[in-house]
Amino acid sequence: MTSQPNDHSVAIQPNENAKSPLFLGVDVGGTGIKIGLVDNVGTTLGFVSIPTEEPKGPDDAMRRVAAACDTLLTSLGYTRTDVARVGLGTPGSQNIAKGLLIEPPNHPHWHHFPIVQSLEEKLGLKVSFANDANAAAFGEFWIGTGERFHSMVLLTLGTGVGSGIIIDDHLVVGHNSFGGECGHIIIDPSPTARRCVWGGGRGHLEAYASASAVAARAKEELLAGASSILAPEAQTVTAKRLYEAASQGDAWSLGLIDETADYLAIGITTIVHTVDPGLVVLGGAMNFGGAKSPVGQRFLQRIRDSFRKLSFEYVADGTTIDFASLGGDAGYLGAAGIARTEYQKSL
Repeated sequence: MTSQPNDHSVAIQPNENAKSPLFLGVDVGGTGIKIGLVDNVGTTLGFVSIPTEEPKGPDDAMRRVAAACDTLLTSLGYTRTDVARVGLGTPGSQNIAKGLLIEPPNHPHWHHFPIVQSLEEKLGLKVSFANDANAAAFGEFWIGTGERFHSMVLLTLGTGVGSGIIIDDHLVVGHNSFGGECGHIIIDPSPTARRCVWGGGRGHLEAYASASAVAARAKEELLAGASSILAPEAQTVTAKRLYEAASQGDAWSLGLIDETADYLAIGITTIVHTVDPGLVVLGGAMNFGGAKSPVGQRFLQRIRDSFRKLSFEYVADGTTIDFASLGGDAGYLGAAGIARTEYQKSL
């Protein structure tokens, strides 16, 4: 598995080790934009990030992305002519076929904008477009936890629940560019079900298993009198603080994390019974310490055990559930990987 940078500095791999062709991957976030130059086998040759500066709008951001790409290439001894294609991942609703942002909720100044055309004009290179969670999924599929599989699903557990689906080596995009939005599958059909972060829909997986949902559930229980070392922090409790308390042995915090795992298992069962990917990968910031933490290990095992109870035995036997391995690099790596796939198709 190729090691990748996890900071905001420029990372450099000796040019003589690069496997051509080369691709640029751009991952647009709410506060920062990550840009990586990636070779044909997924090795990051160089990496840099710039601030999103959302209020300045998408055209200004794409101008700065193009400038940062040029700076990165120059620092590595390359020019634009050395790049075969660019991959661009952005959050929110999109029309992938037309290269349009529609109404990304965390980017209010970026609505209804032809972002692919903007970046192509500024870089003079073809751009492949993807939802940011789909790009992250493709990164994990290409050189991460899913690199030995032909199908997989990624769930990114953060402010919301993002996701991406790859089936038989193909990324699912969908007719409305909404394919793979597993955070919005229904796990509670009741009229009083919780509302999700994006769009306010009731009963969505995101309404129960995202970091914001976990914090909201924790706040409600603490204000109702739950016995926990976090009781004095009820108004400001976060998923991170829940993890820290659980790591200190707080029984209530561990119970809430177990409950979150059970909600995720319901969603995962629905996904697996629909597309049977063989692998479900959990990414995002809310992993409760991940594989290196006893709490994270417990969280993952609880998901596996609950999934086994809900699914068919032979399906559970044939399904792997594991943590993601690329961290915050998955987005730009996956964007570059999608560009690589589309470039290969064009040959």
